Amino acid sequence: MTRIQRLFVALALVVSVSSILSAQSRHATTDWDVRPSFKFDALCALNVLSADPYYLEYYKADYERLSRLLKPEELAAFASLKHRIKDENGGIISAHLSLYFSAVEADSLEDLIHVVDDSAAMKRNLQATPYFDEDGWKLYEASRLDLKTAFRALQRIHFESDWEKEVRPRVEEARKKIAADLPKYNIVPAIESVLGTPLASNHITVYLLYYSEPHGIKITGTRFLSHYSYPFRIVLHNAIHEMMHPPYDLAHDPALRADLTLLRSVPYFMNKVEHHDRSFGYNEPDGLVEEDCVQALEEWIAERFIAPQDMKEYWRQQDDGIHVFAVALYSLFKEQHFSDPAEPFPAFLKRMFKEGKFSGNQIEDRNKAFFSAATH
Repeated sequence: MTRIQRLFVALALVVSVSSILSAQSRHATTDWDVRPSFKFDALCALNVLSADPYYLEYYKADYERLSRLLKPEELAAFASLKHRIKDENGGIISAHLSLYFSAVEADSLEDLIHVVDDSAAMKRNLQATPYFDEDGWKLYEASRLDLKTAFRALQRIHFESDWEKEVRPRVEEARKKIAADLPKYNIVPAIESVLGTPLASNHITVYLLYYSEPHGIKITGTRFLSHYSYPFRIVLHNAIHEMMHPPYDLAHDPALRADLTLLRSVPYFMNKVEHHDRSFGYNEPDGLVEEDCVQALEEWIAERFIAPQDMKEYWRQQDDGIHVFAVALYSLFKEQHFSDPAEPFPAFLKRMFKEGKFSGNQIEDRNKAFFSAATH
């Protein structure tokens, strides 16, 4: 055997061993944990107590019941959080803060106050995740004084006792039903196959909340927040969806970063970024692209477990129809017979860009074709 032949054999062995190790690191099962959480309900309640009309549509009675107990300076702190996080930076209070506080152990309002006073562990833990960025951290730092005032206000009005009396019983009743059905759905292997990489764990924690409507929120780890009233189908969709954020590793994939940047020159897509209700989030191109990728993947995977929903109606109504890239991707999944694990999603996405599937008017044309096609 020549030196070159030996080299090729060695390389083949490396590739083979790498593939085996990758397969071995993936999971064969899904473990479910469904529970309430005072901590995350308190963080989501900040949306409501900021007097944001978007949330008062869902929680007007709760706002009126709780806000009358608050002092003017306390109400001002809640409003300041909305102004800074949502109005000035296009974020969602509950999503931003739940993600950050999920990086540390904190069960009570006093625990949350301690974290606000000393956030070093939070920062260190967040930096070990894909979700940390300097701008987001600066936004949190600027909000710490208002957060402490808000948490102290919730302590003063006995919000935790109110939650135990008014919220926990409802959530517990819903939890029993959802927890009984989720073990039938082994979603982790399907997600890992599509993404081409293993999740950090096959243990999925669903926090059922009262104050989280109308959102589903991804936090650190294989955990997410959902509303206790959502039907089982939505909770399952939430679980599939939230486990895939982010669906690619842009920090280590410059080619895909360059591809996604091209979407900024597509007027049809950018019109959705720039002209929609900012309460939905997705106020930057990168955020909307990631969400749309995950929405398309969510439906593609969910169809393995439950009957397909009416995707035309869903994407026509979802966030006022802004998810046009999701529609284009989903149509390509069908057209191209997207098949994992032969071609994991990041590789598929790059191939679609290389083949010009999103150039020019392609996204708009695919949306027109999708919504005009006969429903079978």
